[in-house]
Amino acid sequence: MKAVVLNGVKQPLNLIETQLPTLLNGQVLVQIKAAAINRRDWWIKEGKYAGLKFPIILGSDGAGIVHSVGGGVDNEWIGQEVIINPSLNWGDNESFQGPKFEILGLPQNGTFAQFVALDIAQVYKKPTFLSFEQAAAIPLSGLTAFRALFPKANLQKEQTVLIAGAGGGTATFALLFAVAFGANVYVTAGNKQKVGKAILMGAKGGVCYKDEDWDTQLLNLTNGFDVIIDSALGSGFAKYPTITKPGGRIVLFGGTAGNMPEINGRQIFWKQLQILGTTMGSPKDFEAMIAFVNQHQIKPIIDEVFDLAVADFAFKKMENYGQFGKMVLRIN
Repeated sequence: MKAVVLNGVKQPLNLIETQLPTLLNGQVLVQIKAAAINRRDWWIKEGKYAGLKFPIILGSDGAGIVHSVGGGVDNEWIGQEVIINPSLNWGDNESFQGPKFEILGLPQNGTFAQFVALDIAQVYKKPTFLSFEQAAAIPLSGLTAFRALFPKANLQKEQTVLIAGAGGGTATFALLFAVAFGANVYVTAGNKQKVGKAILMGAKGGVCYKDEDWDTQLLNLTNGFDVIIDSALGSGFAKYPTITKPGGRIVLFGGTAGNMPEINGRQIFWKQLQILGTTMGSPKDFEAMIAFVNQHQIKPIIDEVFDLAVADFAFKKMENYGQFGKMVLRIN
């Protein structure tokens, strides 16, 4: 089979011929039709991710067709169009992942290949209204956004939500989900063009986070936020308690702008705020997310689709934060 392999830190992605994965009992072999790129893949390539190992086939997200099944799996799965849950070995507690938790694409080979072998529990029927490219864009980012908004932030209809960093894959899903749910959504983004695109998707408004007074601008648009979804941390995080309403929830799932800064803890206890961390999600979260996608006919925002052979070019675009939405690899 063809696969894109990373052989070391900051090395180019190489398209090679390699053996099919070994199919074990309880597994299915999925012929991947499309796979999406996540910021996680880029961090691995840059050597800034835990548990690095090489060579590795990257890729957490994928959609395709079940090619064959291992022992104990019903043959009716063969030929089914499926979407992959990349959250592996979550564990028994819904509140947090267990010690054996992994994400597909490291340390286990991922979806930037023509085939991948997975436990049957990791595949779900693909929403019929979505193409393979659209379905492949959902898993990691969609799951992360869904858990952040609902199980973690307990978002309610008509509450006011701030999605930080509109344009990134997870942020665009958070925007799509919150708008579909009936929340009042605002965004921050790196430029006015991305703010404009977010408004076309249903956001009420937004500001450029590069402006020093972005927090004041947001308070001029709203009376504060019930929920803030953030993936950056960095110095700007210190402004969140000021713009959060009493009883509000600030949910974070990344730290691309640095560590958490010094913040005014008095605002946190006086306003009874919650700062919540989240990573990916449980099988229950994934199932609920897919049901939500089907119920609201959510179509992911795809920035661009690339052939597998030019995956390295797509990574360069991600490096420059040039995308709005997901970048997807088409696999033939």
